[in-house]
Amino acid sequence: MKALSIRLSILGLLLEENLHPYEISLRMKERFLDQKGQFKIGSLYYAVDQLEKQSYIEAVETIRSENRPDKTVFRITDKGRTYFHKLLIERLRDTEPPYHPMYIALVFAGKGDQLDIAQVLKERIQDTEHMVNIYYQVYAEHRGIVPRSVLHLMVGQYEHAKTELSWLKRLLAETEEGRLNERTISPLLDEEYEEVRIDE
Repeated sequence: MKALSIRLSILGLLLEENLHPYEISLRMKERFLDQKGQFKIGSLYYAVDQLEKQSYIEAVETIRSENRPDKTVFRITDKGRTYFHKLLIERLRDTEPPYHPMYIALVFAGKGDQLDIAQVLKERIQDTEHMVNIYYQVYAEHRGIVPRSVLHLMVGQYEHAKTELSWLKRLLAETEEGRLNERTISPLLDEEYEEVRIDE
């Protein structure tokens, strides 16, 4: 999936303008595409080479300068545009299960030092509160500047961070109460929560 993400990013950037690989890497860093797509920018040149071999992109210009390697500028082909849309739809349909580094630790958290765990949770809460504010500021600063699809991405990050903040605070409260090792039926979700039903 990471290989598909970097291909989608390269083709998407080339839809905007013709670029050489170094410029592509700069655009990726500016937009944090490597973080959003969970790929390493170091694999960019290999991906560009493969896209060119498969005729999804093509060279349009070679920039030569003294004492520096030549830079090949690429553009997306008609075949590449079709492939881009295919990748776009595949990523929108992707249903990878959510992953969080804390999940495996929570399985055994009741057996750990509760004071240490509480301290870590307090630090995570502080960091997450900061990220909630950052995500909102980024959203507010980009309204009217970026496409609405990108605003939805920013709102998604903000709302995910807010949800994580609520989750961490609830977890901290039970840690401080010494309840992580309990086996009870007391609900964690609100009483009015209803299971999402799928219409047949």
